[in-house]
Amino acid sequence: MDFTATSSSSSRVVWLISVSLILVSLYFGLQSSSTFPLVLSFGNFSQFLATNVSSKKESQLNNSQPIVKLQKKLSSLERLEAGLVRARAAIKQAQSKNQTFDDPEYVPTGPIYWNPIAFHRSYLEMEKHFKIYVYEEGEPPVFHYSASQGILGIEGILIHQLEISKFRTNDPEKAHVYFLPFSVLSIVSYVYVVDSREWGPMRNTAADYIDNISRKYPYWNRSLGSDHFMLACHDWGPRISLAIPYLYKNSIRVLCNANTSERFNPSKDVSLPEIYLPQGTTDGLIGGPSPSHRSVLVFYAGGIHGYIRQVLMEYWGKNDDPDVQIHEYLPKNVSYYGMIRKSKYCICPSGWEVASPRMVEALYMGCVPILLKDHYVAPFSDVLNWKSFAVEMTSNDIPNLKKILNAIPQRQYIKMQKRGLQVRRHFECKRSFDGLKWTSVTIIGHKVFSGDNFCCPK
Repeated sequence: MDFTATSSSSSRVVWLISVSLILVSLYFGLQSSSTFPLVLSFGNFSQFLATNVSSKKESQLNNSQPIVKLQKKLSSLERLEAGLVRARAAIKQAQSKNQTFDDPEYVPTGPIYWNPIAFHRSYLEMEKHFKIYVYEEGEPPVFHYSASQGILGIEGILIHQLEISKFRTNDPEKAHVYFLPFSVLSIVSYVYVVDSREWGPMRNTAADYIDNISRKYPYWNRSLGSDHFMLACHDWGPRISLAIPYLYKNSIRVLCNANTSERFNPSKDVSLPEIYLPQGTTDGLIGGPSPSHRSVLVFYAGGIHGYIRQVLMEYWGKNDDPDVQIHEYLPKNVSYYGMIRKSKYCICPSGWEVASPRMVEALYMGCVPILLKDHYVAPFSDVLNWKSFAVEMTSNDIPNLKKILNAIPQRQYIKMQKRGLQVRRHFECKRSFDGLKWTSVTIIGHKVFSGDNFCCPK
C-alpha cells in the first residue's frame, strides 16, 4: 500500500488513532459471549484456572509450579485460554482493589470512562500478550488495501496499520484474534456495478474469501468465526456481512455504521468513528475558544438527506433566532469551522445512515456534540461514557431543541466541554505507533481480555 504517492510520512499514519481503542474492545469482550465455542469447549478448564486465580495473588499464580506443569501439557488453544483467564483475573483484581498504575504517557481517570482502572489494566495486559493474525490470502485492491482519503479513509488506513502492527503475529497458533482483510469500500469500488442494484457479486466476494480460509485453516471452523473480526466504514458493511451467517452472528464487526436497527450488536461489535481530515492531518483542526467566548447556543450546517435532517430543517431551518444557527448552506464568507468554534453545542445528526464525522470535528474544536440519532451506538462506548461529554437526543427531541439545551445548567455545560477536551485524545491522530496507547487500537483488545463486560452498565 503506497502512501508516499499521495501524502507525507506524517499523514501516512493519520489514522493510527483508531487502532488502539478498537483492539481494547476486542480484548475486553471477545469471549464473554455465550456463543463463543472456545469458552464452551474449555469451560471446565477455565473454571479450574479461575478458581486458582481467585484464591491466589497474581504473583503466586505466575510462580505456581502445578499450573506450570499443567500448561506444558496443554494445546496452543488451551494455553491461549489460560492466559486470558489470568489476564482477566488481573483486570478484576485491579478493579476490586482500586489499583492505579504509573504510566509516563497517560493514566485514564474521571467520568468520561466507565471504568478507567479496568481500561488501564486491560491495556497493560494487552501490551504484554495480545496477538493478531492477519490472513495473507487475497490480492489488492479488494484485499489488504483500501482508499485512505475522505471520511471513509479510516478503513484503508486501519487495514494497513493492522498489517504492520506490533500486535501482529505470523504464527496463527499464537493469535487471540484473526483479521479478515477484505475492504468493503474496495468491494464497492471494484466489484459493484454502479446503478446495477446487484448485491450478489459483493456478498459473494466476502463469502468466497471466508470459504477459502475456512478450508485452508482450522481457525474459522473451530470457533465458528467468533475470534475473527472485520472492519468497514462504508455504509454497506453491515449488509455485506449478512451474506455470511457466522460473520454476522458471531464475528466482531468493526463498523462506522453502528445502527442497532440494522443488526449492529453492541455486545460483540465495535463502533468506529468517521473522521474527516481535509489536509490529511489534524493541523489547524484542534483547538477553540473557552466557553465564555462562544456566543452561539447551537449550530448545524449540512445537506438535507435522511429523515432526521429533514425534520431538523423543518423545525429550525428558517428561524431567525441568533442562538440557534441551523443551515443547509452557510452564507458566503462564513466559515464552517469558525462557526463550530463560536458555538457551545454542535448538532451531529444522522444522514442516510447514522455515522458522521461531525462529532469528532466538534470534539476537536471544543464544541459539545449533540448526537441527534436514532438507534446509534457511539464509538468506543465500551469504554467511553458519552453522556459525560455529549448530549444525546433522538428525532422526537427536535421540536424542543432550544428548551432542552437551555435547561442544561451553565456549570454542567462547562464540565461537558472540559471533558470533551480530555476525551478527544482518543480521536486525534498520532505520528508513531508508540502514541497509540490510549487511542482506538486499545478498544479491540478490551473485547478479548475482560471476559466479563463490566466496563459499563447493562
